[in-house]
Amino acid sequence: MKQLDLQVVQQARNWLEQGHAVWLCTVLSTFGSAPRAPGAMLVALPSGESCGSLSGGCVEEDFLERVQNAGFDTCNQIVRYGEGGLTPNRALPCGGVLDVLIEYLQPGEAVQRMLGQVEQALGGGELLVRDVPLGDGASRCRPGSMSEAKIQRSAEQVSIRVGAVLRVVLAGWSPVAEFCAGFAVALGYEVIVCDPRAEAIAEVKVAGVQALEILPARFIAEQGAHSATAILALTHDPRLDDPTLIEAVRTEAFYIGAMGSQRTSAKRLDRLARLGGLQPEDMARIHAPIGLQLGSKAPAEIALATLADVLRVANGIDRGAL
Repeated sequence: MKQLDLQVVQQARNWLEQGHAVWLCTVLSTFGSAPRAPGAMLVALPSGESCGSLSGGCVEEDFLERVQNAGFDTCNQIVRYGEGGLTPNRALPCGGVLDVLIEYLQPGEAVQRMLGQVEQALGGGELLVRDVPLGDGASRCRPGSMSEAKIQRSAEQVSIRVGAVLRVVLAGWSPVAEFCAGFAVALGYEVIVCDPRAEAIAEVKVAGVQALEILPARFIAEQGAHSATAILALTHDPRLDDPTLIEAVRTEAFYIGAMGSQRTSAKRLDRLARLGGLQPEDMARIHAPIGLQLGSKAPAEIALATLADVLRVANGIDRGAL
């Protein structure tokens, strides 16, 4: 889906370069069974030509009709589709409700610079937060982090976290790692498996997964991990897991986790402090035991709990809010 949003931004830049004003829309929140997630984007010309998606089509049809009939003020605004919104007497087919940020952008150097930063972030560059003032005023980009919520709203401003597709680094191949890889690919994440054992790498058959015959700690030390990376140690083998965790806390990875029971995890953290020199603030970054505590026992269940926790952190949801 991030690839579609990248296309939206590129199309917006092209239209602006041609001298056209555009309407840029971003889904802010969804209720019920709305089909697109917060952050999804669409850009449209006043003539109704568009790129991107806000829903399965029902919202786009109404929005584009209103755009062509000058139905919106030419300023930054939030509109609601669904119950109590722009279609109060006509519920969305999916039964959901969408809040959408609508921006009216006119050609100019500042707008092109802002969209260029967004394009770079979506393409794998620096993680950004785009601050959009409601009413009149230009949006601005600033450095962001995965600790910030994807969408933040106030009476005066909307802030949207913008970044590349999430990356999942699986440190070692195991039955749990296999299910994690499958779930992560289904979520649209970039998945990299690192294992120094040739026989283990030969078992990696999940489509869309990059398998590297390399010690995970070495990969992390040499390649690093950007701020949209989750590093998952899933082998129960301290020869793989311990060096992985030591290198992981030196990176900007937003999620670092290691599989194991409460007792095993406590022993591991004590070992990392004694032998690896990790400080309390380092160990606080490690999710151990990994994942949401769902009573998981089977590999698929553990993988589901793990990816659910990665998704929770990626979306800026506090564990206590679940």
